[in-house]
Amino acid sequence: MNVLLIGSGGREHALAWALSASPLLETLYCAPGNPGMAKVGTNVALDVTDHAAVIRFCAENNIGFVVVGPEAPLVAGLVDDLTKAGIKAFGPTRYAAQLEGSKGFTKDICRANNIPTAAYERFTALDKALAYVRERGAPIVIKADGLAAGKGVTVAMTLAEAEAALRDIWDGRFGEASCVIEDFLEGEEASFFVLSDGVNVLPLTTAQDHKRLGDGDTGPNTGGMGAYSPAPCMTPAITAEALEKIVKPTVKALAAAGHPYKGVLYAGLMLTKTGPQLIEYNARFGDPETQVLMPRLKSDLLTLLLATADGTLDKISVRWKDEAALTVCLCSEGYPGTVKKGNPIKGLDGDLGADVEVFHAGTAMKDGALVSNGGRVLNVTALGKTVKEAQARAYAAVDRISFPGGFCRRDIGWRAL
Repeated sequence: MNVLLIGSGGREHALAWALSASPLLETLYCAPGNPGMAKVGTNVALDVTDHAAVIRFCAENNIGFVVVGPEAPLVAGLVDDLTKAGIKAFGPTRYAAQLEGSKGFTKDICRANNIPTAAYERFTALDKALAYVRERGAPIVIKADGLAAGKGVTVAMTLAEAEAALRDIWDGRFGEASCVIEDFLEGEEASFFVLSDGVNVLPLTTAQDHKRLGDGDTGPNTGGMGAYSPAPCMTPAITAEALEKIVKPTVKALAAAGHPYKGVLYAGLMLTKTGPQLIEYNARFGDPETQVLMPRLKSDLLTLLLATADGTLDKISVRWKDEAALTVCLCSEGYPGTVKKGNPIKGLDGDLGADVEVFHAGTAMKDGALVSNGGRVLNVTALGKTVKEAQARAYAAVDRISFPGGFCRRDIGWRAL
């Protein structure tokens, strides 16, 4: 079949790379894609916010399946519109995508279904939010309620930080002025991924990403500076507990509400002394976690995604390589703030070592040359028998790439090591 993949980042390049290996695939189109994705599919200049244009493209190019990568089109209801047009798509509906699109929506589902999560309150008025943080004290967690590209959460260690984060939200930095304020949880963070067809849940695997900008997990939160998989802290017992107490009750609650969750569900967990607690849900594959999941996947990705859309996850299983995978994000100077674009990138066509893949996150072609075009620019991913071996291979490859004005963390994987 012909497949249309929506998106243009590192996550989508990793998905395109995996989809391109499927024996079920005829042609892979990527909208809008990036220079890396052009090597495994056909990029198309399609405005993915224009749902009618996407539907027209599907009709004109005999698209049998649409895979929606990023969260914004899901929250905007692209899957709903494709389904109404009779086009099969992978991803949750607009209603179900609120699990990512609204922090408050998710917290309310947790409260109603006894799903372990931090105590919280929701606010739409700044004065009441400020009074609440002063009453609760620090450390405390401030979350902008809507989509914020991974930058809307502040773990405030002081009241001053908390108040500044609240003022950021009410100054309109993240759109609508509303927030969730929740208690600070102690523990280690991990990411757990499952596929859900609305009824059946198929656990995938685990990963850990590094959100902070600097080595030693210091500095501001980013969209993710690197990741590795599997996460050693996610033992089989903890994974089973997260599945039974967090993920399955969520899927059951949405089905009961008449809006079954179909797609990948990514649970961000805090592993506390009393067990795993939900920090947040994402309604799509993680970024940069997908860049370590796809190289470890032995099963055919397209088969898995089709079974999710078709409601037949109970009929299939998933297999993973034994090796660990680790990815390092090469970023533009200034990230996660204002960055300079257009810096040349060289060395990707050379020998980067065994079991290394480079996924493009923010690149463009200018006058026939590859240049930077965003904050997170490249994801340099390597496999290894251990996290340590994967780390060594990834950083050796990083050092063979020429990217003036670029930087990366030098300690990705340190928790596992």
